[in-house]
Formats: sequence, structure tokens, C-alpha cells
Amino acid sequence: MNVCVFCSMYDVATKYTEPAAEFGRGLAKEGHALVWGGTNSGLMKVVSDAVKNGGGKIFGVTMEDIRATARSDADDMVVAKNLSERKFMMRERADAFVLLPGGIGSFDEITEILEQKKHGLHHKPIVILNTDDFYDGFRSQLLRMEREGFIARALEEYISFAGTPADVLRLLPR
Repeated sequence: MNVCVFCSMYDVATKYTEPAAEFGRGLAKEGHALVWGGTNSGLMKVVSDAVKNGGGKIFGVTMEDIRATARSDADDMVVAKNLSERKFMMRERADAFVLLPGGIGSFDEITEILEQKKHGLHHKPIVILNTDDFYDGFRSQLLRMEREGFIARALEEYISFAGTPADVLRLLPR
């Protein structure tokens, strides 16, 4: 299975890098391939290193204007013209989506995937690794939306939250 991972391209604290590496090792061990933004820095590098070092396949989707930051030893690296095309290519290649800690770009990517799922454009699993309660605020907001009628179906029909990399792996189809 191809698992698309959204995460930070910036170097961050060890409390975030260790779970990202553990998750990457788990992906490789389970025989899953990584689809990611292709950048060779930050959590993107950590998770892609772990998958690659574990014998897994890594498929990157970078953009022309940041091509210089792309990992050179990916099994496949596609260059998109712009952000919209990049997100489309990642979505099309993925069988499931996982959000690790990240910034505005990661948040944009996962909310777009959620909106598409809401509209029935895909039925792929979406899992958030809530490392160090990083996404508690997002989860609270989604639960409020559900409670107050802004989400048509139960939240768990759209997305799952996991506390550990092992929990994420258990939530992915085999």
C-alpha cells in the first residue's frame, strides 16, 4: 500500500523526530511504500530515511520551485508545476493518508483531503499521529463541528487520531 505522509520540512525537536522515525520504520516493516513531498529536510527527511533504511520504497512529489531541496535517492521523484498539481499527484498515488506534526502546508493538505472525503471523492483512510498532543486543538475543533451540526456524519467516519506510531499502523488497512 502507498501511504501518503504530510509533515514538516523543518528541523524540529526530538520529541517529534523520534515518533516520525518509528513510524517510517513501521511502514517499511509492514511493506508499505511512502508517498511524501520529496523534501530532504526536517520530518520529511526523518520519515523518508527511516522507510528507505528499512528497505521500503519512497515516492516523492516535489515542485519546480523547490526542486533543489528534493531527495536525490528516491525510488521515484515527480516534479509538479505548482502546489495544486503536487497535492493532486500525491492524492492520486496514495491508498491512505497520515498526518505527522507539521505547519501550515501540512494543515492545508490534510484539510483538503478531509473535504474531498466528505464529498465522496475518495474513501481512503486518514490518520493523524497526535505526537505530544500536537493536534489536540484541531481534534477539539472537529468534535465541536460534529457536535454543533457542521459535519454531516460522525467524525470517525472521516478521520482517526492515534497516539503512537504503532497505533497509526494498526489503523491502516493491511
